[in-house]
Amino acid sequence: MNALNNQVAVITGASSGIGAACAKALAAQGASIVLGYHSGHARAQALLEQLPGHGHRIAAINLQNAGTHEALAQLLTNEIGHIDLLVNSAGFTQRIAHTDTATLEPALFDQILSANVTGPYAITRALLPLLQRSANGLVVNISSVSAFTGSGSNIAYCAAKAALDTMTQSLARAFGPVRFLSVSPASVDTEFVAGRSREELQSKAAKTPLGRIVSPEDVADAVLACATHLRTATGTRIVIDGGHVL
Repeated sequence: MNALNNQVAVITGASSGIGAACAKALAAQGASIVLGYHSGHARAQALLEQLPGHGHRIAAINLQNAGTHEALAQLLTNEIGHIDLLVNSAGFTQRIAHTDTATLEPALFDQILSANVTGPYAITRALLPLLQRSANGLVVNISSVSAFTGSGSNIAYCAAKAALDTMTQSLARAFGPVRFLSVSPASVDTEFVAGRSREELQSKAAKTPLGRIVSPEDVADAVLACATHLRTATGTRIVIDGGHVL
């Protein structure tokens, strides 16, 4: 029997990268997946057709547009009545040297915060009543070791992930028994950060105790573990960095 049979998972940013890997891993364990996408409709549709199991669907989720959150919540309320898992995988960053404050203008800083903190909060807020109807309600926020190392694609991204982790803790305290967890990888082998080469990832990974790059599938396995095995964990971060911070 699959561990997530009869469970419903909503994944933001599910059309590629970490989100797509999460969709595949959760569907393989029996979950019905709502593939949230912003601009990647064609990718989401292609992934939908590849997923094992049944009951999957795609949904446009613009993290900057609360109307799409409320529309999704209403749709899921009417058609399903609950959800069991929300994976906040969508985000945005831009590679900016930490010394380059001229490029990291306040408006861009706010945009990065909005995409990585306000957006996850907004969709969580909209779907929380549905999560509270589940016996296994869980929110997994895809964070980063940047939250506690202060080293990442830019200063705003580091600040955003730190805020995401703190928000995770606050929500866990306020809304148990729904659980809230952060999964915190080091650099992941995706195209999330424009201009970052695989050679750079390999160079960083070679300096860690495990000597391997974190893959989207590694992150997806951690999300799956949060849902299936770490049942008493809430309000904390699950670090999967190969020893990057040691």
